[in-house]
Amino acid sequence: MKPVPGAADGPLFHIEFATTDYGLRAWATGVNGSLDTTLAYWRTIAEEVRRSRPKALLVVDDMDGEPPPPGQLLEFIQAMQGQGMEAVRIAYVERHAEQLPQVEFAGLLANEHGFDARVFADETAAALWLRYGER
Repeated sequence: MKPVPGAADGPLFHIEFATTDYGLRAWATGVNGSLDTTLAYWRTIAEEVRRSRPKALLVVDDMDGEPPPPGQLLEFIQAMQGQGMEAVRIAYVERHAEQLPQVEFAGLLANEHGFDARVFADETAAALWLRYGER
């Protein structure tokens, strides 16, 4: 993987970007737990997607804390519409297994709202899907 110049920082997160054979990899660390933080780090990723125009995106969520509650997930998805993410295939790796059901629900909502996204517990499987998976 080749690092992309200028990793991004927010008040509660750090994102390292790298180019790969399938597109762009974003590794998010820090502390989540609110809709505001989730929107901030995803908008940062969307900015890099618009800048670098990858064919696919792998997001590795290594953040501490909880994702937004289910009642706010639709708000999150709607806020991300029009940010340029609809044009890229997205694989999302949740490193905290206990959060997978909630994150999978967000993935379903994303697909219903025009995104091509899938949630994984394993980075290798996510990268394989980005390279070779069905469309």
